[in-house]
Amino acid sequence: MSAPSTPSLPAAAAPGRTLAAWWQALPLTTVFALFFLVPLSLIVMVSFWDFNEYELLPGFTFKNYIAIFEGCSNTSDWCVTFKTYFSTFKFSFLVWLITLVVGFAVSYFLAFHVRSSSVQTLLFVLCTIPFWTSNVIRMIAWVPLLGRNGLVNQTLMGMGTIEAPIEWLLFSDFSVVLAFVHLYTMFMIVPIFNS
Repeated sequence: MSAPSTPSLPAAAAPGRTLAAWWQALPLTTVFALFFLVPLSLIVMVSFWDFNEYELLPGFTFKNYIAIFEGCSNTSDWCVTFKTYFSTFKFSFLVWLITLVVGFAVSYFLAFHVRSSSVQTLLFVLCTIPFWTSNVIRMIAWVPLLGRNGLVNQTLMGMGTIEAPIEWLLFSDFSVVLAFVHLYTMFMIVPIFNS
């Protein structure tokens, strides 16, 4: 004769298991609240305060938000706010697209065309060498290369390709995109290569 079996509860519905999951999530939730939600709430709160030349004045006003869109009533030209948003999205999209193409090509080459794992590691480390220096140093390093008297202009003038230095190589949209691609391509290579 067998003993009657009692139905077992699923693991998720077992008492105490749900409470343990909440206790495990508590430290991360606390860090998230302290270092993200609280500062974000303070920024939103202060954005409604008034100000003068010297201090923030606690209160509630929409003056700061109205000031953002001053000058936007002229329909013939965009105001500063919309120009800034547009250029931000333009640069973000261009940098993302170029880093995706370059990052995918480099990752594909490293993953499928380099057979030796030691050579893969060596080439991967070579890709990370620019990250051993500061972002500021890497940005300043473009000036002697792309400047009016930089290496590119001097080489092109020496070969007789151009008569005068190319002005748009530095301090232009081209140089902004190039610098950001240089900064962020590795952040595209690493996850693509690992996947």
